[in-house]
Amino acid sequence: SLAARFRFRLPWLHSLVPALPIAILAILAGAAVAAPLLTPFDPLKQDLVNSLQPPAWAAGGSDHLLGTDGHGRDVFTRLLYGARVSFTVATLSLVIAMSLGTVVGLTAGYVGGWLDSLLMRFVDLVLALPRILVALVLAIAVGPSVQNLILVLGLLTWPRIARLVRGEAQVLKKSDHVRYAVAIGVPGWIGIIRHVLPNVLSTLMIATTLEIGHLILSEASLSFLGAGVPLPQPSWGGMISDGKALLATGWWIALFPGLAITLTVLAFNSLGDWLRDYFDPKTRQGR
Repeated sequence: SLAARFRFRLPWLHSLVPALPIAILAILAGAAVAAPLLTPFDPLKQDLVNSLQPPAWAAGGSDHLLGTDGHGRDVFTRLLYGARVSFTVATLSLVIAMSLGTVVGLTAGYVGGWLDSLLMRFVDLVLALPRILVALVLAIAVGPSVQNLILVLGLLTWPRIARLVRGEAQVLKKSDHVRYAVAIGVPGWIGIIRHVLPNVLSTLMIATTLEIGHLILSEASLSFLGAGVPLPQPSWGGMISDGKALLATGWWIALFPGLAITLTVLAFNSLGDWLRDYFDPKTRQGR
């Protein structure tokens, strides 16, 4: 990564890389939580008289910082409440994916044998499916709702976590302390919890920061296609979908949620890359 490549010539860069994305994510998350305090407008209330007002700094009204959409709703307000939806969907989907993926990966990697082969063939089957297409079909089949979206994204993400954890478990079960635990008769599930799981937490932390960016992007894609967060509930993907037909007259409607998605995903990916470098033994030896 950039930090690993230039850490000797620019030592301050290594400490700057995690600070910047963390600050960006903290500001976005804090603004989402404090949305009712930051804006007086209702994200669902329509005001057709004030529709398509440009941002305040682009000759628009001073009441609407980022302008209004085609229904007169404040874009800044919907952006903040849309962040709530994006972070909630991504976080809860990740909890489902991490739970299933960790259990399956640890079981397959530690037990091995026919169980490992069976579980990994199922993982390969799920990974072979086009993620967005399957999520789109399932979301349409069960109906668009936040709860269904969380479940669908979680069930489509866990195989990647499982394969990652399984590889770590296979390496760890050959280590001396795990072999010693097996030799003295420690039950398998205790060996997994006590000796294997703590050593894969760093890998899970890296996977968390990388996967949550993908989940936010997946949620936005499904909402854009009309199979995610149901309208008129605010979501970044839904806002872009609303603004795609008004790019000539209301460019700000789609621009700001698009920038929010880009900034959030880049921040998570940058943080994940830094964590991967930090926990890499080869990188740590060079420090």
